Formats: sequence, C-alpha cells, structure tokens
Amino acid sequence: MNLQSGSIAAVILTGIWVNISEFFRNEICLKRYWIEHYQALGLTFPSRPLNGIIWVAWGFLFAIAIYAMTRRFNLIQATLISWFMAFVLMWVVAWNLNVLPGAILVYAVPLSLLETFAGSWICRKMSPNAEQQS
Repeated sequence: MNLQSGSIAAVILTGIWVNISEFFRNEICLKRYWIEHYQALGLTFPSRPLNGIIWVAWGFLFAIAIYAMTRRFNLIQATLISWFMAFVLMWVVAWNLNVLPGAILVYAVPLSLLETFAGSWICRKMSPNAEQQS
C-alpha cells in the first residue's frame, strides 16, 4: 500500500464513513432485532464500550481492505469483492453460531452494499493512483 497523504486520507475518510454507516444501521435501524434475537437465545446483546471500540477498529480495517481492493479492481469489482469478504463471510459465521437475526438481512444487504460502494468510491476519488478501469 502506498502511504501518500492522499492514500492515508482516503483510508481515514473511508473508515469514518464505514463507522457512521455501521452505527446508523446497527444502533439506529436494527438494534431491536439484535436485542430480541439475543434475548430469545437467552443471551445479552454485547454492547459494552469495548465492543464499540472493537467495531470501530473493524471499520478502519475494512477501510484498509477497501483501499487495497480499489488499487487493483474497478469500482464495481472492488465493491463486490470487499462486500463479500466483509459482510457475506461475517453473516455466514454469525449464522453458523446462531447469533444472526435473519430478519435483518432485508435491510442489512442493501445498506451494507451502499456502505461498501461509497467506501470504494471515496478511496478511488481521493487517491488517484487506482487503475482507472471504471
């Protein structure tokens, strides 16, 4: 990864976007689904500050992955590969552990695709060294 100021700014802005998007989707729109599903399992939904910090770190790691994908692939390819690697695989794991409330996918799929597309777009626009394939 080239660490030019544009690259660093792209990752930081993308990380901020991802974290805002994640907060909106999971804390504002879908939290009741998560809480109800966990209660039905006899569990408490993890929402301690440490959980939030870990999710913020995840958001910035995802931004780095998106940036890396936009260096090699066009906008649509980078979006789809990044989305599949971050969200689809995470949902498979959560479903396998029985902690994924399936009802959220109706909302989570389009919102996570939008999140990933916007993150990919930010990286490509802010760091012009990406192959201009799109």
